[in-house]
Amino acid sequence: MADVKDIVSGQIKEPHCGKFKYTVTKSMESMKTTMYAGAFLAAAVLIMTLSILSDALFHSETPEQFGYAIEAAEGSAPAAGAEEDADVPDISALLASADLAAGETAFKKCAACHTIEEGGADKIGPHLFGVLGRDIASASGFKYSSAMTTYGEGKQWTFEEMNGFIYKPKDWIKGTAMGFAGMKKDQDRANLLAYMNQQNASPLDLPSPEAAAEEEAAPEAAAEETSEEAAPAESEAEKTE
Repeated sequence: MADVKDIVSGQIKEPHCGKFKYTVTKSMESMKTTMYAGAFLAAAVLIMTLSILSDALFHSETPEQFGYAIEAAEGSAPAAGAEEDADVPDISALLASADLAAGETAFKKCAACHTIEEGGADKIGPHLFGVLGRDIASASGFKYSSAMTTYGEGKQWTFEEMNGFIYKPKDWIKGTAMGFAGMKKDQDRANLLAYMNQQNASPLDLPSPEAAAEEEAAPEAAAEETSEEAAPAESEAEKTE
């Protein structure tokens, strides 16, 4: 209450409201902060609860072994190489007239994974200097796929082998890790193989076109001989009857 002297003198002092207003404002701000913090904690607890419930409802055991087991009958492994794919076009006649410069250009498709210069390092694939004529899967220090190692037992990279492999790698050697789709044009393969053969300390002799023609004609000649031998036998049987 105002002092009597102040009332008498007409100088009534106003109450000290400033400090009171500051205190009330501060308290309201503190309450808002507490409400926000409480809401945040409640949301966090709700999320954690839902996560725990979903794990309990939809939990699935981790399998000991991922993927599906594919059973194969013993002894049913697919054959590979020339015995399986007999439709690879022969390029023996094209090798003699192959374009080495075009073969070098064609090798650029292989250069991302292989080197071919002497002393070249292995990359994704093994180095290919001297590859024609050497044992398959025999580059020292390179880790070949099991499919390549198994297929290459007792075999060398001849023109025929390399031609079939470059034509359709995954058909020629089942399970090979090489991702190259293949080179379908006969002349391109002939140019490439002729170039690869020159990147060799001892290049192989090119197969003779005449020899290739004789090999192709041999089965037909054998079939004709068999039919000729069968004809007289049939005639003798008819006479006997």
